[in-house]
Amino acid sequence: MTTTASRAFDQRVYALVRLIPPGQLLTYGQVAELLGCWGRARQVGWALRRLTFPTDVPWQRVVNAAGRISFSPSREGSDWIQRQLLLEEGIPVSEDGRLPLRRYLWTPAPDAFVEL
Repeated sequence: MTTTASRAFDQRVYALVRLIPPGQLLTYGQVAELLGCWGRARQVGWALRRLTFPTDVPWQRVVNAAGRISFSPSREGSDWIQRQLLLEEGIPVSEDGRLPLRRYLWTPAPDAFVEL
């Protein structure tokens, strides 16, 4: 069961992720930091996992800090969907989920998301 606080956090995550331009990426940790929630990368991942589909949140643009898609049986195929969506945006992704993070990393102004 989600709490009011976790729903509010999720909505902030979704608002920020909607701002990531096509063909660019952020890491879970960067999303947390831009929201002023340092150290909450895992919570960002869980917020994105709670999305219902279809969605206008471009969740595929958020990857782990190692520059990889997090492949896992518990993702029920969304990892492969993420890979395909990134490829469609022009971001090269290897079969094992590696991608050139530095090349496609979005670097917005750090104070641009204080209101989210």
